[in-house]
Amino acid sequence: MNKVGIAFPDFVSSEKLHKKQKEFIQNHSTRDLFLLLCLGVFVFLLFARLFYLQVVEGSKYRYLSNSNRIRTVIVHAPRGIIFDRYGKPLVYNIPGFREEVNGKTVQLEQKQALALIAKGKKDLEVDSLREYPYKDAMAQVIGYLGQISKSELSEPQYAGYGPGDLIGKEGIEQEYESKLRGTDGKQLIEVDAMGNPVRTLGQTDPVPGQNITLTIDANLQEAVYNAMKDVKRGAAIVSTPKGEILAMVSKPSFDPNLFTLGSNYLVSSGSSYFSVSDILSDSKNQPLLNRAISGLYPPGSTFKLIVAASGLSNKIIDANWQIQDTGVLNVGSFSFSNWYYTGYGGTDGMVNVVKGIQRSNDIFFYKLAEKVGVDTVSKTASEFGLGKPLGIDLAGEASGVVPTPEWKQKTFGQPWYLGDTYHYGIGQGYLLVTPLQVNAWTEGIANNGTIYQPHLLKSEQPITLASNLLNQQDDDLIREGMVEACAPGGVAWPLFNFSVKNPKLAIDNKNILPVASASADTKHVVVACKTGTAQVGGETTLPHAWVTAFAPAYNPQIVVTVLSENSGEGSNVAGPIVKEILSYWFSR
Repeated sequence: MNKVGIAFPDFVSSEKLHKKQKEFIQNHSTRDLFLLLCLGVFVFLLFARLFYLQVVEGSKYRYLSNSNRIRTVIVHAPRGIIFDRYGKPLVYNIPGFREEVNGKTVQLEQKQALALIAKGKKDLEVDSLREYPYKDAMAQVIGYLGQISKSELSEPQYAGYGPGDLIGKEGIEQEYESKLRGTDGKQLIEVDAMGNPVRTLGQTDPVPGQNITLTIDANLQEAVYNAMKDVKRGAAIVSTPKGEILAMVSKPSFDPNLFTLGSNYLVSSGSSYFSVSDILSDSKNQPLLNRAISGLYPPGSTFKLIVAASGLSNKIIDANWQIQDTGVLNVGSFSFSNWYYTGYGGTDGMVNVVKGIQRSNDIFFYKLAEKVGVDTVSKTASEFGLGKPLGIDLAGEASGVVPTPEWKQKTFGQPWYLGDTYHYGIGQGYLLVTPLQVNAWTEGIANNGTIYQPHLLKSEQPITLASNLLNQQDDDLIREGMVEACAPGGVAWPLFNFSVKNPKLAIDNKNILPVASASADTKHVVVACKTGTAQVGGETTLPHAWVTAFAPAYNPQIVVTVLSENSGEGSNVAGPIVKEILSYWFSR
């Protein structure tokens, strides 16, 4: 029998593994397990992060994604247009742009903006720039635009405004901001990765601001400004007897376009200031101050009208009361003289209230103020609108000062002396008024004792501030004195025999009279006026020059008040300006 050969199973060994081999296998298995665990943790974290980004924070990142792709562009609403009483625009809206530079809103003219756009500028906003065609002549009335300040943002009237918004600064622009400002619109624009517009996705149209009409006569305003050309500091107001402001000028003035038309804007050679910094840095002349409503001055002899009204309305004097002009009054070691005696060595003889106003006689009004008493004079002054704002629709109106013995004691710790009463009687001493207040009390005499609230916004019904301040007889006496002051023998020599050439003026032999030595087209207009020369500072300081007037005297159309600071006598300086204004008005 054959022998079986070698079989495979015979060589299968079952001996134990070597110790090092066993350790190698164990380490290899642990490493694999660790790597799998790390992979699992990584996958878990990855899915957790994806879940957080897409589900938890999904809306946020969708918004950010859309923000990168969709841009919201503000479409700035044009402001309302401001018109004069005849429909003439006092401002224009012209195409422009704006950008934000270091938190400051900068307005750009089209040429400036297009040059920047050509260089790749992409964040400019389309805007309307404010242009002021009357420049310096209308600056304090209209105002200008400027960026809202931090303090203004906290004020209730500016709720809803943002840090970069432009608002009215000064004048009508500020006073009627809520009317003039429109509602901005928006555009949704899709942009590419480079920020270039691709298409407009939607738009909300802007709503323009409301247009407003003023009482201002633009042509008269320019005429008044031109008449004031030689005045360095001062003010002029022209109003109707019903309180409508026809013209208001404050000097020095400025070109408001400097604030709104960009750095390339060039002012005219006639302007006093050539940059915004020039305007803001002139602390001496303060061009931003509207002297017509905010300047405080002693009124000088224009206040004699109030003293006369106080004596007459309180039945302390009448048409027959008179005093002897002695040229000078002596009180102890002090002397109080009349201007005519001081300047020319003359006296006016016996003086009643009409002649006192005609000649602006200081002796008469020293004694009248003494007779009436300081408290009664101050009471009448308050009734005529002094010592408080009249309520004109402009910010910054000053109250002024109406002194009393109690006021002086409280303010200076001193009693009231007879000399104080004498100074008070001729509009000097502690009394301070605005040109607007002088215009208002002149209006009160023109209206037979009624004063209306001064206003710039054209409205249907005037607002009465005071009435029945004078009866007809007393008003006639004061008016007669004012008429005589503007006639030969009076003190307002530039207005003597005032006449104009105008064939349309109808002769009534009371207000409008023929001129015998002239053509039939030349008419004499009867004017009622009062001059004032208010002493200020030392002997070397020139006085303030005043003239306040209304015409025609017995059927007034306009009331004119002019102040020129530190320039000389009222009749010599302010008189010719009033004459030029009246000539323009009655020649039209």
